[in-house]
Amino acid sequence: MNVKRAYRFRFYPTPEQEAILARTFGCTRFVYNHMLRQRTDAWYERQQRMGYHDTSAALTKLKKTEGHSWLNEVSSVPVQQALRHLQTAFANFFAGRAKYPSFRRKDGRQSVEYTTSAFKWDGATLKLAKMDKPLAIRWSRTIPKGAKVTTVTVSKDTAARYHVSMLCDDVVSKRPIVAGEVGVDLGLTHFAVLSTGEKISAPKVFRNNEVKLAKLSRCLAKKQMGSANRRKAKLKVARLHAKMANSRRDFLHKLSTRLINENQVIAIESLSVKNMQKNRFLSKSISDAGWSEFARQLEYKAQWYGRKLIGINRWYPSSTRCNVCGHTAAKMPLKIREWTCPECGTAHDRDVNAARNVLAAGLAVSAHGESVSPMSL
Repeated sequence: MNVKRAYRFRFYPTPEQEAILARTFGCTRFVYNHMLRQRTDAWYERQQRMGYHDTSAALTKLKKTEGHSWLNEVSSVPVQQALRHLQTAFANFFAGRAKYPSFRRKDGRQSVEYTTSAFKWDGATLKLAKMDKPLAIRWSRTIPKGAKVTTVTVSKDTAARYHVSMLCDDVVSKRPIVAGEVGVDLGLTHFAVLSTGEKISAPKVFRNNEVKLAKLSRCLAKKQMGSANRRKAKLKVARLHAKMANSRRDFLHKLSTRLINENQVIAIESLSVKNMQKNRFLSKSISDAGWSEFARQLEYKAQWYGRKLIGINRWYPSSTRCNVCGHTAAKMPLKIREWTCPECGTAHDRDVNAARNVLAAGLAVSAHGESVSPMSL
């Protein structure tokens, strides 16, 4: 199966490369914000629409002006790609998939994109335009031989770490067919409860670091604006956030890969996370869980490796229905974790029973030849 696959690595630039990247980040950010302002003013002041070709022509004129000649000091490809990203942002806005494009911040995450004409990749080293030396990349895994690198994205996060993401035209082979079938019930006390009876504890990454994060945030708030100590304190907060994000991502990837390897059919309940986060008592824990990212990983991995992922309607009474006789209880508060079916007398663990009902519903959907995406999570 032919797919677009990105390989992300950390790299350590030399002082010269760091300076070039800083100028490139600044130029692309300036062009993006400048053209966003131009397009906004054109519509609200003159009711005129500006598209990608209009902004591209405006950029050409801008580079020729005396006050903006510094835009020519960096590679033209990342600057031009900023206009394409702006066009994509407007397309997503008009399609209702995103909010109105916002200005890029100098102190936020920075990224630039290089296409094939602006980098050289020989299978072992990567060299970007305007740079004399290849990047010192920490190769945590190997890019498959024959994979064609089409786009390189260089980024610097708020923790001052540099990463390079290499987008490749890759071929993914389907995994051998297995007999496993599993239903997954997502929760907070346990991140996932499987229909096999296994309960997988939630990592609680944010909760475990909440006290330390609060302490660092208080230290940051006490520092004087613009001071070196404030920059140091801000970096400490950013590094802790990065550590938490890495821990959560690592947990989700390992669990999703394991479920994909062990099961041919995976049934998961679709949840409206956006609405669930309105609960002020549970919103922090729900955000910490990462359910949406987990569903996203399951979906693309199932597509890659020939598995079947089925989403179950969020209104399906998986917790209140007996998986043995089908009796459905009228009410069942969240505090009730174990219950006995009044019809057949079967004792149930609430979460295990829900996972088994999710699997049964998923198999019924699969039998009718349907496949429902769980990406409403």
